[in-house]
Amino acid sequence: MSNHTADNETTGHAVSGVQSVDRAISVLEILAQRGDAGVSEVAAEIDVHKSTAFRLLGALEARGLVEQTAERGKYRLGFGIVRLAGGVTGRLDITQQGRPVCERLSEEIGETVNIAVLQEHFAVNLYQVRGPGAVGTHNWVGQLTPVYATSSGKILLAHLPAKERTRVLAESGVRKMTPHTLTARTKLEQNLAEARERGYALALEELEIGLHAIAAPIRSREGKVVAALSASGPTYRFTEERIHTIAPMLIDGAEEIGHRMGYLG
Repeated sequence: MSNHTADNETTGHAVSGVQSVDRAISVLEILAQRGDAGVSEVAAEIDVHKSTAFRLLGALEARGLVEQTAERGKYRLGFGIVRLAGGVTGRLDITQQGRPVCERLSEEIGETVNIAVLQEHFAVNLYQVRGPGAVGTHNWVGQLTPVYATSSGKILLAHLPAKERTRVLAESGVRKMTPHTLTARTKLEQNLAEARERGYALALEELEIGLHAIAAPIRSREGKVVAALSASGPTYRFTEERIHTIAPMLIDGAEEIGHRMGYLG
C-alpha cells in the first residue's frame, strides 16, 4: 500500500469519526428537545439509515447517555448525562447565584456586567446582563477571550501561582489585539501585580478600541479566585476615572456572589 493511499485511509477514518461524533451529539439534542424518540424518528431527523441510527443509540446506551423507555423502541436521555454535567455544575451555580447581583449592578452602573471563569488559556464568559445604557448587541456569553487582554482574564491570571501563570501565557500566545494591548512580559506582570494589590483589574482598550472594562475576583471559601465579575462599556462614557469610582461596587458584588455560593463563610 502506498503512503498516499494510507494517508487517504487515515483521513477517511478521521472524517468518519468526526461525523459519528457530530451525529451522536445531534441524537442527544433531539432527545433533549423531544423527551423521547424512536429509531425511525432519530434516523429521519439526522438524515441517516435506520441501521446507523440504531448503532448510534446503542453506543450512547452502552455509556449510559441514553436509555430505552418502557415503551418498546423509544429512547430518552439517560443518567449518564448527569455524570457529565457534574463537571460544570459548579460553574453553572455561579451564574445562578450571581444573576441577581449582576442584574442589580448593571442597573446601578448602567453598563454590561459579566461573570467569567478560566478555561485552559482563555477567559470564558458564563453569564451576561446588559445595562440600560449598553451600546450595540454584542453577546459575550460562551465566548473565549484572551486572558491577557481582558479585565476578567487579567484578574484570573493575577491570582494564579507564578508557574501556572507562565504556562497559561505561553499557551495563549500573547499578541497585540489593539495598540494598547500589553504584550511585554515585564509590563504585563507589573499590571497584574497592581491588580492583585488594589483588588481589581482594568482593560483599557486592550481587547477592542473604544471598550473599557474592570473585573473583581470571586473567591472560594479557601480564598482561591474561582471566577471574575466584570463591567464593561464604551470609553466615552465608561472612562478610567469612572471605572475607579465604581470599583468598590464591583468588589462588593463579587464578594456577595462568593457569600451566596457559600464560598465565604
